[in-house]
Amino acid sequence: MLFALSNESANAMRSEAIRDENLAGGSEIRKGLPRWADVAIAFIGLVFTAPLIALSGLAIAFSSGMPVLFRQRRVGQHGREFELYKLRTMKPSVSGPQITSGNDARITGLGKFLRHTKLDELPTLWNVLRGDMSLVGPRPEVPRFVNSTDPVWQKVLSARPGITDPVTLALRSEGELLAKIEGDTEQFYVRELQPAKLKGYVAYLEERNWRSDLQVLFRTIAAVVVPRQTSAFSMDEVGKVSQPQARFQDGYKPLK
Repeated sequence: MLFALSNESANAMRSEAIRDENLAGGSEIRKGLPRWADVAIAFIGLVFTAPLIALSGLAIAFSSGMPVLFRQRRVGQHGREFELYKLRTMKPSVSGPQITSGNDARITGLGKFLRHTKLDELPTLWNVLRGDMSLVGPRPEVPRFVNSTDPVWQKVLSARPGITDPVTLALRSEGELLAKIEGDTEQFYVRELQPAKLKGYVAYLEERNWRSDLQVLFRTIAAVVVPRQTSAFSMDEVGKVSQPQARFQDGYKPLK
């Protein structure tokens, strides 16, 4: 007789497998901000940004209807899946690729503004309060693009995912980069961009501390408040963004 595993059971089995393989070898990741700091900052952030979230939600409802929130399954620490919350920036009930470029026709006019200003990310603070995420850490990925048998993924999944980190900060215009890709955007993401991002995630996790996490938070806030034109970069340099000496090259063309 065949039995279907519940989501909770599947998550538990995946978590144990990843924990066991992480113990088998490889340098350990370092801890950043303590959990109490994540909770305190996220709570204060939600309180102060609640009016912005409410106004943005009303604008979404009036411009493109309901729902106001976007929910998506993501893979968290030790492979446990959770539901990520954002303000909806795309047309409701429209299917398509899970990789979104800046010129995606599904993005609404208001959604482009929300994405550019990063206001769509504010509800994710609720995920931090819930314990799904931390403020600083690797961005959580959708299950389809996670390979839990890959040693690099295992190391990334041993940390709690975050809203921002050096890689995410450097790629805050990732949608614009993907919009310039000629050919299959999803293939480029899986074969080129994601491996470079994973390399950068691991590099930061192996050297982070609470001070570096605070620096990333301050840099992120500064980048949102005073946005700058981002420079082009090579895929190899994406994996080195946690290093202070990393520089980006002008005129980079993703596809050779």
